[in-house]
Amino acid sequence: YYYRELEHELHVPFEEAILYQDDNIVVADKPHFLPTAPVGQYVKETLLVRLKQRLGIDHLVPLHRLDRETAGVLILSTNIATRDAYHALFRDNRISKTYEAIAPWNPAHAFPLTYSSRIELAEKFYRRQEVPGEPNAITVIDVMEQRNGLARYRLQPVTGKTHQLRVHMAALGMPILNDPYYPTEKARKGDDFSLPLQLLARTLAFTDPVTGEERCFESLQQLCSM
Repeated sequence: YYYRELEHELHVPFEEAILYQDDNIVVADKPHFLPTAPVGQYVKETLLVRLKQRLGIDHLVPLHRLDRETAGVLILSTNIATRDAYHALFRDNRISKTYEAIAPWNPAHAFPLTYSSRIELAEKFYRRQEVPGEPNAITVIDVMEQRNGLARYRLQPVTGKTHQLRVHMAALGMPILNDPYYPTEKARKGDDFSLPLQLLARTLAFTDPVTGEERCFESLQQLCSM
C-alpha cells in the first residue's frame, strides 16, 4: 500500500489500544481526534495506518467508521475471505451499539425516549441537518446519571446515519459537550486537544458470523466527570 506524504501532518497525541485480535478481526479502542482512515489532511495519523504499521497487516480494513471527534470501539477485518460475513453484520443491522455522551440535562423530556427524524446533507458537506420527510434515523436515549446541570446519556442508534447521535442530541436541546458543529458550527482554529467531544462508542455486541460465539467488546476510555 502507498499513502501520499503530507508536508505538515498534525500529530494526534493520543494512542489507540487493541482490545482483541484473532484470525478474522482486530477490535481497537480509538481515541478522540484520530480519523478512522486517511482523509483530507490526515494520512499517517489515522487509526488504519497506525495499526497497519503496528501489526504489519497490509490488508487491514475498517468494517465501519467513527467520526474523527468520537472515541471508542471499532472493528477492522484482517481476513479477506471472511470480510463480507462481518460487513453483513453492519449492513443487516445485526450489531448492537451503545454509546455514552455527556450533555446538558433537559428535564423537559421523559426517559427513556426514542427519537426519529430524517437526516440529510447540510449546505456544508461535513455537516448534517434534519429535514421534513419520512424518518431515516432512529436513536434510543436514556439517562445513566445527572448532576450539576449535566447528564450522562446512554445512546443506542437503531440506524447508522453520519452524525446521527450529534444531530439528534442537539435537536432535543441536549447538544453533546464540546461539539464543534452542532447545534451550530463554532469558530475555531484547529483542534483543542483539551476539549474532546464527549461522545464514546462504549460497546459493540454481535454473534460472530464465523465462530457463532457471542461477542461483546467495551471501550476502556472514560468521558469527563460531571
